[in-house]
Amino acid sequence: MPEAWIAAALDPGVAFSISLTLKVMAMAVPLLFLIGVPLGYLLGRGRGRLVAVLDVLVSLPLILPPMAVGFGLLLLLGRQGLLGAPLERWLGLELVFSVPGLVLAAVTAGMPLMVRPVQAAVRGELTRLIELSSVLGKGGTTTFLRVVLPHCRRSIAAGLFLATGRALGEVGVSLLLGGDIIGRTNTVSLEIYNAVFTGDIPRAGVLALLLALISVGLTLLLKKTGKD
Repeated sequence: MPEAWIAAALDPGVAFSISLTLKVMAMAVPLLFLIGVPLGYLLGRGRGRLVAVLDVLVSLPLILPPMAVGFGLLLLLGRQGLLGAPLERWLGLELVFSVPGLVLAAVTAGMPLMVRPVQAAVRGELTRLIELSSVLGKGGTTTFLRVVLPHCRRSIAAGLFLATGRALGEVGVSLLLGGDIIGRTNTVSLEIYNAVFTGDIPRAGVLALLLALISVGLTLLLKKTGKD
């Protein structure tokens, strides 16, 4: 049994899925931060129908089954999709069955967990600080960078840890957008699915253990953030 697990850990296919996952997360995590923080601020401070609709859309990946979310994105971004066709025709960008598709799947899965802590943090006391900054003549960008971000740093960190963990374990959306093409779009989570499907338990065990260790690390960082 140990020999089988060691052989699975040294398998080039396992190494590929790990390297691909690292590549996807290296692109997805900055996007979660760059999109999630302003979006959480907007949803926490904004009012009106558009904000309400946007709030619902952000919540969908938490409410709907991942397969349903992935299918919706596939219809929207596929070669014949409402957005997919123009993107491919005008920009030569093909999202489905590609690494960008995997990045989009990770961002979609993690975004609600990135947005919600920020959205909650920008209410309450922060409102008074923003008004005070405005009275002092500070512009919107300066207020956001020097007041909002420092005040929400713990919530931003917590959201980023939670979103990263969720994105790492994403299967349903990644399966439909990435296609689970062996040697091309099989991330760690998808490779676990493949290994279980084919009965390769040591391979699935090694990768599941890796994700478990990362999740434990993210949980410890989340607890440390809450105590600081």
